[in-house]
Amino acid sequence: MKKAIGYVRVSTEQQADEGISLEAQKGKIRAWCELNDYELVGIYEDAGISGKNITKRAGLQEALNLAKPDMALVVHSLSRLARSTKDCIEIAEDLKANKCDLVSLTEKIDTSSAMGEFFFTLIAALGQMERKLIGERTTAALAHKKANGEKYAPVPFGYKEVEGKLEAVKQETQLVAEIVSRRAKGETLRSIADWLNEQGIAGKQGGKWHASSVSYVLKRQEAA
Repeated sequence: MKKAIGYVRVSTEQQADEGISLEAQKGKIRAWCELNDYELVGIYEDAGISGKNITKRAGLQEALNLAKPDMALVVHSLSRLARSTKDCIEIAEDLKANKCDLVSLTEKIDTSSAMGEFFFTLIAALGQMERKLIGERTTAALAHKKANGEKYAPVPFGYKEVEGKLEAVKQETQLVAEIVSRRAKGETLRSIADWLNEQGIAGKQGGKWHASSVSYVLKRQEAA
């Protein structure tokens, strides 16, 4: 029998009144697992937490860390997983790399099937469009800030700000090179994050590494 992990989230009390309370989501996940012969090993939750930042959701991170090959992560809807299409795609790709399926009950997406893969492809296309639209909306604003000498982006990992200019931090740039190398060899974002945490290496803000923060470092390198 295959195993499944459930994940549920609500961000406000109002959502509980609209029929998507934590218990309602859990009930639907349990019913799906029973109907499809999956052993539900646990349901993890984030209550009263926005879906905008996936790294700040302890329940989601715990569920993702437990995802293993031939398992499935089951959610009520993709909006419970993440508000951003980009974040949904990153999570789904990381799960796929670990041979773990993603099942969303509302959208009827199951990446273990050909149809599920097809719908995931559509979602990926929407994510690409979203990123392009965001880029178009922000280009003018960033150009204005840069022209006026204003800080227009966070200081990336591998650098520090000195008198308004970026200077390389040797130890951090070496780590960036290691991250790029590990990703090129096929390691997942999550496994790289786990390695960094095991080494006791703190992120730019002093916190733990997550798949999303590793992805950010890689994207900064691609854009450099």
